[in-house]
Amino acid sequence: MGRSPVFAMELFVFDLDGTLLDNSSRISVFTRDTLRELERNGIAYTVATGRNLHAAKDIIADHGFGLPHVYTNGVLVWDPRLESISLGNFLTIVEARHILAAADQADLTPFVHTINKQHQHAIFHPPVRHSVEERLLGVFAARSETPVKPLQAMPNDVQITNINMIGQNESVDFVNDSISNEPLLVAYSGPAMEDQSLKWIDIHHSEASKGAAIAALREQLGASRVICFGDSDNDLSMFAIADESYATSNAKDPVKAAATAVIGHHHEDGVARFLRQRFGL
Repeated sequence: MGRSPVFAMELFVFDLDGTLLDNSSRISVFTRDTLRELERNGIAYTVATGRNLHAAKDIIADHGFGLPHVYTNGVLVWDPRLESISLGNFLTIVEARHILAAADQADLTPFVHTINKQHQHAIFHPPVRHSVEERLLGVFAARSETPVKPLQAMPNDVQITNINMIGQNESVDFVNDSISNEPLLVAYSGPAMEDQSLKWIDIHHSEASKGAAIAALREQLGASRVICFGDSDNDLSMFAIADESYATSNAKDPVKAAATAVIGHHHEDGVARFLRQRFGL
């Protein structure tokens, strides 16, 4: 992307889950008011999340996120002003088949996230095997903008953005180990919000990352500095390209170690309190 004629700025980039959002996966009243103060003071900010557009748009709607957003860990960039999507690196059919085979061996249900030429999302899956997958399927199905369909109905011409699944630790670890010989795949995993005794895993193309997407946005917007906030492994790539990076106190230890500093807990408005102190809001 070429540099656009925008004044130099500091660009603040927020991860969502475990960072800007509270334990209910919502923007709290305190954080909402802080974002309004940022907007009122002309402070530029955006979001970089592992969620897809439809899983995040209602959460951040009406909170001043007017600059391009990074979704699916950098696979997609959405510009709300132009209502357009920049497409990134997708999984190949061969890579997807490898992931699906590993999931089958681990007795897990893979959820295949796709986007078509009309920029419409859809999720495809084989028959679910466990009750927690049934609940996750219900969450997906509740998002009316994202159809959920049987895997055999998946068209040949859709692009696969990512594949995720949830299950017992040993099953998820098996999938992770099984794809480790694929040089162009990257997997992120951690405790499942649905059940802390379970684990989730999200797999996509290795060349799609939050860091690469934010670096492109920095160039596009003419940002003088980038300041990032995160809590998990998928935030490390943007920490690496940021001028400053801040981990919430609930973050994983490697994320804390990579950060400029550690700030408050995500459920205690850690990001918002840091920003209010930084800018005297």
